[in-house]
Amino acid sequence: MSSSHGSRRWLLILGIVVVALNLRPALASVGPVIADIRGDTGLSNAALGFLTTLPLLAFGFLSLFASVVSRRVGLERAVAIGLVLIALGTVARAAPSVGVLYGGTLVLGIGVALGNVLLPALAKRHFPERSGAITSLYSSMMGLGATAAAGLTVPIAEVVGWRWALGIWVVPAVLGLVVWLPQLSGESSTRPIREVKIGAFGRSPLAWQIALFMGLQSLTFYVVLAWLPDLLQSRGLSEAAAGGLLAVSQATGVVGTALIPVWAGRLRDQRSIIWTLTVLEAVGWAGLLLPGGELAIVWVGLLGFILGGTFGLALTLLVLRSSDAESAGELSGMAQSVGYLIAAAGPPIFGWLYDVSGGWTVPLWFLLAVLVGKVAAALPAGRPGDVAST
Repeated sequence: MSSSHGSRRWLLILGIVVVALNLRPALASVGPVIADIRGDTGLSNAALGFLTTLPLLAFGFLSLFASVVSRRVGLERAVAIGLVLIALGTVARAAPSVGVLYGGTLVLGIGVALGNVLLPALAKRHFPERSGAITSLYSSMMGLGATAAAGLTVPIAEVVGWRWALGIWVVPAVLGLVVWLPQLSGESSTRPIREVKIGAFGRSPLAWQIALFMGLQSLTFYVVLAWLPDLLQSRGLSEAAAGGLLAVSQATGVVGTALIPVWAGRLRDQRSIIWTLTVLEAVGWAGLLLPGGELAIVWVGLLGFILGGTFGLALTLLVLRSSDAESAGELSGMAQSVGYLIAAAGPPIFGWLYDVSGGWTVPLWFLLAVLVGKVAAALPAGRPGDVAST
């Protein structure tokens, strides 16, 4: 390998890192200040849940078209478009308007959808022999971005208000675009991409199993992102402490996303990993069902690790169960489209269950029921196979 080629690969890895860092802050920054948003706007819990759901709907409806965009302009340019949309939507949320708050959230959701779908294709194209390690790297960076947003949003809001605490995350998006710019001048940025018909995956049971697993793990993750701080505050924690524990969950999630894809990438059959994650997640939800907040950091930390791990596993399955970059991109588009449409139901349903039951017990049992569906979808997807052959 020439030194120039090696430098380009390291620059690409750095670019993937900064893109991944920008795929969660705009989403993770809402939960810590959700009480402030409710007090300032008068929005109901269901409407606030929709604020988290809106980008998920964008993910769901637009993920199928991400590969179309990449075929027209190239993978690297499509990723750059995603970063621009994230920046525009994020800064728009600082405007003093509920309508613009929701509109900006939709725009940044479109940008995040592009990044979500195209990173697995980049990993498969440029690092086919190390896809597990690259998936571990960028999924960890997604968790790190969420951790930063969860931990810093409340302190920022105390200084500049909640609107700019949401809008300030435009800064890493702009920096990310600057770091990504060298990829736009490379040969691969205009390389035509072989078209894979999405209908072929629509007839694959394995593709649907991966999609359902993606959806149910994402549903749980976004419920935690939206409602965990509010739950913890009801247990007696301050707003800052609750935001800090959300940051803890995201930090332990980084560990999960770092370890699980590497473990999964070394195995042909991932079902043993799935059972391990399932049992530990059930323990975490059972712990949060207990009254009081004394052990909250234990349960929150455990759940963060598991949710990070299941997310990393879902991304790894997209790569392991596809034969090339084009198949990985199309499978990623299908799985994330179906998956995020499922996930979009989570935050508003969770908020509605709290509204009608007057407490957190019923909503938490809902997440245990989701866990049953998640393992039912994951176990068949964990067997060795290829979507092209099913």
